[in-house]
Amino acid sequence: MRTLPSVSLPIGLRSQAARYLAAGSRHTLELARDVLRLSGNPAAASAAVFSLLGGDPRFQVDREGRWSLSEVGAEELGPAWGGGPGSPVFAVVDVETTGGSPHRGHRITEVAVVTVSDGLVLDEFQTLVNPGRPIPPRIQELTGITPEMVAGAPFFEDVAGPVLERLEGRVFVAHNASFDWRFLSYQLGDALGELPTGPRLCTLRLARRLLPQLPRRNLDALAQHFRLEIPGRHRALGDARVTAKILLHLLEEARAQGVEDLPALWGMPEEEGR
Repeated sequence: MRTLPSVSLPIGLRSQAARYLAAGSRHTLELARDVLRLSGNPAAASAAVFSLLGGDPRFQVDREGRWSLSEVGAEELGPAWGGGPGSPVFAVVDVETTGGSPHRGHRITEVAVVTVSDGLVLDEFQTLVNPGRPIPPRIQELTGITPEMVAGAPFFEDVAGPVLERLEGRVFVAHNASFDWRFLSYQLGDALGELPTGPRLCTLRLARRLLPQLPRRNLDALAQHFRLEIPGRHRALGDARVTAKILLHLLEEARAQGVEDLPALWGMPEEEGR
């Protein structure tokens, strides 16, 4: 197997390729024809496929030019919601911070965005962030993020563009989403004067609606309920990954309860609790 450097291409095409390859391996020219809609020069079509998929760990290609999903790509996070063109794309977010409120001067120390659609991870983004202020000892103990770790990290204004790009037009998802949205909207507004458009969905509130029988619905309780592990707990990428898995389990639970679309989810009554 070989991997090639990746270039910046639409995430949506990679999602289509992943769904196409879920049925089995395909030759490079088949991918060019059926996913990229290229039927001209074979060399140019092949180059386009390698540019799209090369270097993405979800895809692998053999010496005969046949592509398939790697173990990473074949691992579905959970049942798909929707399916096919027009399915919602979820930007599952987690931030670590120096404290509880940006209005009191606290700032982001780490941010992760896991992009999910049709039960597949399309993209993962994670970076430490220099908050420009001290990290309290109790926060260091909770997250493991120390001043030394963020000293050479980019400031938020340096990563605001890539973060906004991953959120724009997608369903913003987080566990206790008001917290993550409060920090990101504050710091994106400060850095860019611009906020992402799109609906928001909170997995904590969703769990209250769908799983009223659970005594607790924090991230650890839901992970235990769905038998999920949380490698990297209290780090942005680890928490975002498990939140993505929890989201898809919750969407399947919603489907089982007769809820088939996002507007219906927002209209469900919410059960109080933690």
